[in-house]
Amino acid sequence: MILYLDTSALVKLYVEEVYSDQVIKQAGRTEISATSRIAYVETLSGIARKLRDGDMSRKEHEVLLEEFENDWNNFLVIEVTEEICRISGELLRNHLLRAFDAIHLASAVLLRRKIKEDVWFSSFDKLLNVAAQAEGLKNAD
Repeated sequence: MILYLDTSALVKLYVEEVYSDQVIKQAGRTEISATSRIAYVETLSGIARKLRDGDMSRKEHEVLLEEFENDWNNFLVIEVTEEICRISGELLRNHLLRAFDAIHLASAVLLRRKIKEDVWFSSFDKLLNVAAQAEGLKNAD
């Protein structure tokens, strides 16, 4: 199974939130877990928000950052290229997505095109999930 995680799903691997257990199970069943290069910064931002909001201590924050940094090289990272940007623009127009959501969807769509296999899409954004299904990605629920 090839699993694409947008940032809303990726963060759940590191920060306990609703549905974190579901994402952990999904990731545990995969051959490959993929995400966009932008997820690196978005995930760091999500973890920082938990510290800023007082939901974790500075020590917990440092531990999560180290865990994430150690894991990052295990992800298949899809670079934000000209091709991704063009596909993102098309997807944004077709599905009225936000910019980074379009980049995530384009990354998963391009991955599926290149490997010619099913890609399971994990996101906790309803509009993005609808667009992903319309684009032929499998729902990872």
